[in-house]
Amino acid sequence: MSKLTAKWNYPTTVRFGAGRIAELPNALAATGIKRPLLVTDPGLAKLPVAAATLRLLDDAKVPYGVFSDVKPNPVESNLAAGIEAFRKGKHDGVIAFGGGSALDLGKLIAFQAGQSRPVWDFEDIGDWWTRADSTKIAPIVAVPTTAGTGSEVGRAGVITHEASHTKKVIFHPKMLPAIVIADPELTVGMPPFITAGTGMDALAHCLEAYCAPGYHPMADGIALEGMRLVFENLPKAYANGKDITARANMMSAAAMGATAFQKGLGAIHSLSHPIGALYDSHHGMTNAVFMPYVLAFNRPAIEERIARAAAYLGIKGGFDGFAKAVLKLRRELKVPHTLPGLIKGLEMDRKRKALIADMAVVDPTAGGNPVKLTKKAAAALLDQALTGEM
Repeated sequence: MSKLTAKWNYPTTVRFGAGRIAELPNALAATGIKRPLLVTDPGLAKLPVAAATLRLLDDAKVPYGVFSDVKPNPVESNLAAGIEAFRKGKHDGVIAFGGGSALDLGKLIAFQAGQSRPVWDFEDIGDWWTRADSTKIAPIVAVPTTAGTGSEVGRAGVITHEASHTKKVIFHPKMLPAIVIADPELTVGMPPFITAGTGMDALAHCLEAYCAPGYHPMADGIALEGMRLVFENLPKAYANGKDITARANMMSAAAMGATAFQKGLGAIHSLSHPIGALYDSHHGMTNAVFMPYVLAFNRPAIEERIARAAAYLGIKGGFDGFAKAVLKLRRELKVPHTLPGLIKGLEMDRKRKALIADMAVVDPTAGGNPVKLTKKAAAALLDQALTGEM
């Protein structure tokens, strides 16, 4: 049995439900934000959903700025530009609006704009977060428009260090948004590829949190129910993007995954992170590619636990049945079985494979894997994901 000692954290205020984006001006007032900077991605900034949201601010006579220079995998130069926009516009808070990239960068801008030290000094290592001046962190209202990362209920942001091509997790308790508006109507316009990728990200969060070692029965329960919501609703949302019930359940699953993974993540993420940093691949889809290979690798440590999950999910066949259900879900969502199927023209020589294995074992998520992730194991998993051999 795991040692019965742990530290537990749970999310912030979430205003959940269709149409609740109308409450954005009220949420800003409740958090004391009078001049927000809305941070989003360049594609979303051009869509009607963003225009409609800005009209809400116009109608409420809320002065605002918009920043959308956000890459799919945000980098330090995006953060620097965002901080400049925040300071130049004399903003006092952030509306983080979009998918995981915009949410993470919005949170990082609110956090870093008032700091004097480099952002890398606040990486999620030990108590590095205590180096920050917490009085200079601006409040955040988060508005997710996808259902995957769950960053809206997280206390950290992921950013790529451009010089080393490594993803870094920056953490501070006050990066947790003060209010979340989770309106499933905002996700209706997601194309099938993004619906699939973000949904599989939510599943990866729930699955890895559930399998991570440590004592956290509440996270286990949340992760388990999150998996049920994904298996039952992701195919529906993928097939019919206007299915508001499926969209709502996926939005819940995304927040549940991010709440649960305070317990830990694992090799799905630690392998996915370097691939995303080096090749700019979609994070959720990259997780989806690695998922069955990592599941099989971890089998010796998680077989009984997965069998219990399968029973709850109504999947017959224990571990094998669960693994088959994951493969079936991937096929339904047209998830590529290999990395070359996801990243066109992908080629890796021995040196590049070794680099990715090195990056995977030192990724902060590697420590949560139920089977120790060695460089040899990471290299073998990478080879499987390249060739498709289970």
